[in-house]
Amino acid sequence: MLFRRDVRAAFAAATLLVSGACTAHAGANASSEQNAADRIVVTVETKRGPKQFNVEVARTSVEQERGLMFRTNLPADGGMIFIPYPAEGPPREASFWMKNTPSPLDILFIRADGTIAAIAANAVPYSETPAKSGEPVSAVLEINGGKSAELGIAPGDKVRWAGQR
Repeated sequence: MLFRRDVRAAFAAATLLVSGACTAHAGANASSEQNAADRIVVTVETKRGPKQFNVEVARTSVEQERGLMFRTNLPADGGMIFIPYPAEGPPREASFWMKNTPSPLDILFIRADGTIAAIAANAVPYSETPAKSGEPVSAVLEINGGKSAELGIAPGDKVRWAGQR
């Protein structure tokens, strides 16, 4: 009798484990699909011509607080755009840090008219020293560290993306 109860308990535990694994897998797929849907092409008009990036979008306060933390595999043309910045309220001076961010980033601060106000180039991984825009901005674009210099991206260049006002 005791043996039969143990077998039933083991079967119930195995069933729960399998159903939990299926649920986690389905959740992972949903998350991947959501990430794919939350990507846009951002174009920076430089003196050398247009440069395009396929970036993730951070729209909510929670998404903007997390940013690219913990990421180690940012594609060469990848990044993240924070639109609108801030998620709630009018444009304001931006202050970004690199806490929990293992890769250097260029942080492009974008005015309401779409021009780049400032660039914090090669922001140091894990640094808690804030990189500031110096003026109110309505969007922020993070790309791989050194990309701005490599591609000739500079303050005053125009940034555009679909859905931009």
